[in-house]
Amino acid sequence: MIRRQKFYSENHYKNFLREHDEVTEFFKTNTFKSDAPEGEATLRSRFFQRLALRKLTAAYTAGEEIASLVPLLEDLVDKYEIRQAKLAQSEHSTDISPLSIDDWPHEYEECVQVIGFCILLHRTDLLKRFVKLIDGAGYAGDDTLYEDLLCKVLPGRHDIDQWYHDVYSPLVQAIYAKTKEEATKYLKKYCSQWYPAFKQAPWHDTHHQGEEGNYVGYWAIEAGAIAFLYGIDDSKIDHMVYPKDLVEYARNYRATDPSQVARVDAGKVCPKAGYWFTPAQANSRRYFEQSEIMPTIRDSKWGDTIWYWSGEE
Repeated sequence: MIRRQKFYSENHYKNFLREHDEVTEFFKTNTFKSDAPEGEATLRSRFFQRLALRKLTAAYTAGEEIASLVPLLEDLVDKYEIRQAKLAQSEHSTDISPLSIDDWPHEYEECVQVIGFCILLHRTDLLKRFVKLIDGAGYAGDDTLYEDLLCKVLPGRHDIDQWYHDVYSPLVQAIYAKTKEEATKYLKKYCSQWYPAFKQAPWHDTHHQGEEGNYVGYWAIEAGAIAFLYGIDDSKIDHMVYPKDLVEYARNYRATDPSQVARVDAGKVCPKAGYWFTPAQANSRRYFEQSEIMPTIRDSKWGDTIWYWSGEE
């Protein structure tokens, strides 16, 4: 393994994995302090959802193979669904969100990180499950970045010109930049401002805690997802928080299962009927029949035309 951030050592990762297993075993026979069973279940669900997110992040930071992150992401989405179900029971609200993305910037960041992982690992099925939890609480159609992360891969999204938190302004500007150079400039600006903007987040500054601390990495996963989805040139982005190799994985991904599809170059035949999008053109999501020739977007400012799978509906 080659660690992806300088603050994370091999010992740090080993300590995390050991503690992860110990606490998981401990809570098989122990409970969280609460006045009611519903409250205990809510505390338990949030604890294990956070633990699953930390495990995914730690694995990426430590340098694990990117393909090995997929089962960790699957487990994380499972944990969010459990969290939402327990919250709904405790709060007597079937549509409550597991994350308060409008009130708390760090919870919004958690949300777009998970969305980013789903996109960059080509797991649209997991993305649909996760977004259902957020949409159901009334967040659909309220935030530009949230919608722009989803509109290329999920049908029926919203066009909205407002967003919850100012920290995301440069990333939104990168999406709507008039030139390739401007898009890169805004992406770079976003990465440089990202960590200082989260001073109130519980994970901020945890790298100073040492190898026994809570640090598992600082990642603007959503920045990588936007670069991938909108064809933004990130060749000169070298900021620590930018997940460059994860973006490259997304761009070059080839499904190992013959029944799966991920990408096809322009000029090639469509391998599977359904919806596809290309970063070479805005609003490009469209339906292709199997064996149809995938078209080239002429004079695209984003370069070569590569079509990515976006689902059957």
